[in-house]
Amino acid sequence: QVQLVESGGGSVQAGGSLRLSCAHSADTYNTYCMGWFRQAPGKERERVATITLRGATSYADSVKGRFTISRDNAKNTMYLQMNSLKPEDTAMYYCAADSLCPLTSGRVRSWGQGTQVTVSS
Repeated sequence: QVQLVESGGGSVQAGGSLRLSCAHSADTYNTYCMGWFRQAPGKERERVATITLRGATSYADSVKGRFTISRDNAKNTMYLQMNSLKPEDTAMYYCAADSLCPLTSGRVRSWGQGTQVTVSS
């Protein structure tokens, strides 16, 4: 497991932007695949976006064109730039890491503590 620490959540109006950060331990093996999940009250945790060590990305259909995942391996930090936010994006966002892709919530070995994103209409 690796240590993951999220930051950057907050409250914003619909149409606004936020950038989440996930600082992680220097462990290229166990952070080969990293991503963001989110969980709204009463709903299952869903995968939002993933990125490999080499920079290959994938996105949930609901965020394509609005969210961008990236990572700076020299700084051991992953990011999620969220633009054109909608009220339905409101959730707790979690950073995740594992040695294998794809990330699935039942198999991910390292999780952050979560950061709340609230989008008001």
